[in-house]
Amino acid sequence: MNLFDVYSLFDIEPVRGEGSYVFTEDGTRYLDLYGGHAVISIGHAHPTYVKAISDQVSRLGFYSNSVHNSLQEQFAQKLGKASGYDDYSLFLCNSGAEANENAIKLASFTTDRKKILAFSHSFHGRTSGAVAATDNSKIVSPFNATDNVEFCELGDIETAREKLSSKEFAAAIIEGIQGVAGIRVPDDEFLRQLRTLTKETGTLLILDEIQSGYGRSGKFFAHQYAGIRPDIITCAKGIANGFPMGAVLISPAIEARKGMLGTTFGGNHLACAAAIAVLEVMEQENLIENAAETGEYLLNELKRIPALKDVRGRGLMIGFDIEGSASDLRKKLLFDKKIFTGGAGASTVRLLPALGLSKDQADTFLNAIKELLG
Repeated sequence: MNLFDVYSLFDIEPVRGEGSYVFTEDGTRYLDLYGGHAVISIGHAHPTYVKAISDQVSRLGFYSNSVHNSLQEQFAQKLGKASGYDDYSLFLCNSGAEANENAIKLASFTTDRKKILAFSHSFHGRTSGAVAATDNSKIVSPFNATDNVEFCELGDIETAREKLSSKEFAAAIIEGIQGVAGIRVPDDEFLRQLRTLTKETGTLLILDEIQSGYGRSGKFFAHQYAGIRPDIITCAKGIANGFPMGAVLISPAIEARKGMLGTTFGGNHLACAAAIAVLEVMEQENLIENAAETGEYLLNELKRIPALKDVRGRGLMIGFDIEGSASDLRKKLLFDKKIFTGGAGASTVRLLPALGLSKDQADTFLNAIKELLG
């Protein structure tokens, strides 16, 4: 059997990781500034993380959500405290797309409405409802296309007001920072206006923090820069440092009913052990503070490089544009300088490293960029 050929692959195979580095079989070391699409939050093979997973799988790796699982409750308490949402409820699943599917479904159940408002250049996943709310027709199949999702430009509060005033929309869904779009940061005032508008129209506000959450922006959630509290927040990626997991944080105003949401694997023992370890390391090593500090340093230094355009982001979620091909630059960084980065479109480079990235490691990248771009 062959693999279904849907991925464009670099001819490199990491076999081991340590902190912000990955290694190939021959021992070549690469600085990882992409973290597998913003997944590696506390660094590769962190000892606390490895021990937590190893200890848990030696006892019990899995049982379904038909029995009590105290690890879920322990994780919920830690997540509530760390994020500032200790009064919210938690539903656990397996991925970011799944988290957004459940968030959209929950909003529709709660409001008894069908429509969803999403924004230009959004990305919320590749499954049914999540991809329908994603602004990329190339990945939306005829089955996924629906009139129940409408879009408006990011930042266009007047069009959002016109649409939501119909009171047909169950929710507006927006990313804390748009990642796949190339690191596009919503204006804080726009988020505040959107929060007010959704309250006025009985529409729920879903904050997709799958890529921008978990400390990456320099706050636990990127939307916290705007000082708002959405009705529903979705998480994944950095939540378990590479172990498949997703989460939906749900306002206390939303009532749970037995059977309205469900999952076989979500919140299993091994996933919870991994996620608890992530929060413990984030707290012990002050990783959110480091993301803010190192991210600010990296952003400021990148802005000093004349060849880079529109340097943007928050914390360690950074994007910039170049003249010419970003793909070519990324290949030179990878093969010549041994640095992994991400891309978005023809001219954008994305940086999504582990939250413990040091200034020395940031300098390694800065020096490489300067050498390659002159």
